[in-house]
Amino acid sequence: MTSALDLAPVIPVVVVQDPDDAVPLARALVGGGLPAIEVTLRTPAALEAIRLIADEVPDAVVGAGTLVTGEQVDAAVAAGARFLVSPGWTPRLVDAMAGSGVPFLPGVSTTSEVVALLERGVTEMKFFPAEAAGGTPYLKSLGGPLPQARFCPTGGISLASAPSYLALPNVGCVGGSWMLPSDAIAAKDWSRVQTLATEAAALRS
Repeated sequence: MTSALDLAPVIPVVVVQDPDDAVPLARALVGGGLPAIEVTLRTPAALEAIRLIADEVPDAVVGAGTLVTGEQVDAAVAAGARFLVSPGWTPRLVDAMAGSGVPFLPGVSTTSEVVALLERGVTEMKFFPAEAAGGTPYLKSLGGPLPQARFCPTGGISLASAPSYLALPNVGCVGGSWMLPSDAIAAKDWSRVQTLATEAAALRS
């Protein structure tokens, strides 16, 4: 099972309001070098967007984010999600994600949450909300006592701050939405999205 942390240096975090935007948006991101796309389950269009991307953009690795229930896990996988992301976790939610058969990143923001997941055999996690929860200093501090844990920090990260996260040995990738400005989405300016995606894809640790 391929690690969700190793698909690309940046995972775009996408909120889809209109299902008609899903395919051109995904094609722009993939064209810019960002094949892993997290569609958050924050809108009624999210599951349909995942289905459309899975069916019509073969080079995309579409995932589902903002998962908080086992039922959402099942629905996301049925729609075609190839990785799963949650903002936090409970034992029931982690069990559902682990049983899905696809890679998953449960969300953490404290040392105790990280240790509890390691106890369950989970070593790959989302660090959220990254900037508000301590940013790079916090993740660097975790690397000493808990080097086996790897993270995808998400939340408040920008093109300017992403390199400092990617330089950390316990960070596999970052999540962000800076390459998806609301005015570009509203104008359906997919070429601008692709240009911003190309800049993000060029980031390396």
